[in-house]
Amino acid sequence: MFRKLSAEAFGTFWLVFGGCGSALIGAAFPEVGIGFVGVSLAFGLTVLTMAYAVGGISGGHFNPAVSLGLAVAGRFESRELIPYWIAQLVGGILAAALLYLILSGKTGWMPGGFASNGYDANSPDGYSMLSALLIEMVLTAFFLIIILGSTSKAAPVGFAPLSIGLSLTLIHLISIPVTNTSVNPARSIAAAIFAQNGALGQVWLFILAPLVGAAIGAAIWKYVLSPGESVGKVGRE
Repeated sequence: MFRKLSAEAFGTFWLVFGGCGSALIGAAFPEVGIGFVGVSLAFGLTVLTMAYAVGGISGGHFNPAVSLGLAVAGRFESRELIPYWIAQLVGGILAAALLYLILSGKTGWMPGGFASNGYDANSPDGYSMLSALLIEMVLTAFFLIIILGSTSKAAPVGFAPLSIGLSLTLIHLISIPVTNTSVNPARSIAAAIFAQNGALGQVWLFILAPLVGAAIGAAIWKYVLSPGESVGKVGRE
């Protein structure tokens, strides 16, 4: 179990450090920065790379919502949920703390939103709480469907991390203007702790919506799309 939890902590650390770090550092220079698309790609690449690196140890969740969804789908032991959640939170918070220390070394730097998630005034483009709730639930549900489908018996071997990483990139391309994209409670909590825009007061939505969305997506996969994890005509034995 120690190796599994360590893998989850390292994976979530990399997700927050690489994803939020790209937004806070890499996108800070409009003339040469990576921009909106670059930040989206960075989040996808963090999951893709760590899924290949440590996915074989822990399953490569790096996200409390993913762990819950996999448990609902019967792919993960529910008794391991709390330890996984703790490891993911620890990894995410440590990454955010390190980013804070690094950025504090820049003259005149202020944390501001610190790549946190939000709605209303904290939404990048001024979207409401309802809009944030809906998009986070829907995108997390589809994220779980993609994860479960990519790792099913019918999926091509070895491509799951690529599919999952690209899906997370797409999710960010869709929802950064709305919520700055969460679909991951650990990522949201970690950033909100260091933000100075009231993000902690809104973080409940970015815990609730991804967890509910993940459970819905997992249920759709389990009971509608792939009952019994059947291989199907184009699958492999």
